[in-house]
Amino acid sequence: MALQVGIVGLPNVGKSTLFNAVSNSAKAQASNYRFCTIEPNVGQVDVPDERLDKLAEIVVPQRILPTTIEFVDIAGLVKGASKGEGLGNKFLGNIREVDAIVHVIRCFEDENILRDEGAINPVSDKEIIDTELQLKDLESVEKKIQRIEKQAKTGDNKAKAALEVLTKCLKQLSEGKNIRGLRLEGEDLEAIADIFLLTQKPVLYVANVDEASIHTGNKYSEALIAAAHAEGSEVIVMNNTIEAQISEMELQEDKELFLSEYGLKEPGLNRLIRAAYTLLDLATYFTAGVQEVRAWTIQKGWKAPQAASVIHTDFEKGFIKAEVIAYN
Repeated sequence: MALQVGIVGLPNVGKSTLFNAVSNSAKAQASNYRFCTIEPNVGQVDVPDERLDKLAEIVVPQRILPTTIEFVDIAGLVKGASKGEGLGNKFLGNIREVDAIVHVIRCFEDENILRDEGAINPVSDKEIIDTELQLKDLESVEKKIQRIEKQAKTGDNKAKAALEVLTKCLKQLSEGKNIRGLRLEGEDLEAIADIFLLTQKPVLYVANVDEASIHTGNKYSEALIAAAHAEGSEVIVMNNTIEAQISEMELQEDKELFLSEYGLKEPGLNRLIRAAYTLLDLATYFTAGVQEVRAWTIQKGWKAPQAASVIHTDFEKGFIKAEVIAYN
């Protein structure tokens, strides 16, 4: 189940630094340059889970296989991206291909790091990206409305129902709101499935703060949290540079010492990865044996036969029963 989370944001907010940390990879050349990342970098990361660790302690298997998700580093968007500014069409196309979005926003001051938008304003930065995605979605919705209006007028019930949903989407976008705010389900969701709307994707925000604010946050992260909560989204407060430094350390004891110096119990990346996993509406179950202890990824709400199919499709076809043991 190769689900992807796209890391987006304005130029020079710490996206590639975060990607380098989250994938423990130097593929993304973190640099003080607007379009440093042009081709998206993809990194597969393990999802930290204490339940897997506990199982491994009990069973002592030959190998431990955690569940994973993929993060994609997408180049910095700029104003006008929906009209092609700053290679915008390419970047928006990259966003269209991912399943969820991690939006990195600058919440620190540093005159040495370039910024196109003047004074630090995380809410404004959020709105710039929102607007570009909304404009692109508006274009997609309008085109589909034009395609099915004639069908709806002939009495085609399916087209009429789809037109009603699209009209609702058009109103939402015209008011500067994201499609995910409509919380569409079932047939309503199917009506827009073929146009892959960008603002339908679930989003998680990362407030990239200065070192002094990693525990308490600051006025910038607080403003972002208020704006995100108003739309039902979450914010992870962290310092991307610190996270990149931690990820480069090979020895666990070095990481623990570094974390203790900053008064941290775990890397902020662990919180981010778990939050992204939840954002994708995923769940985990485990199998344990001497050969391996393994985490398996399923969609929340799946029944036991569906869950068994991720091990092998034959398990679903010939499913009889499953023995389930609760963790707590």
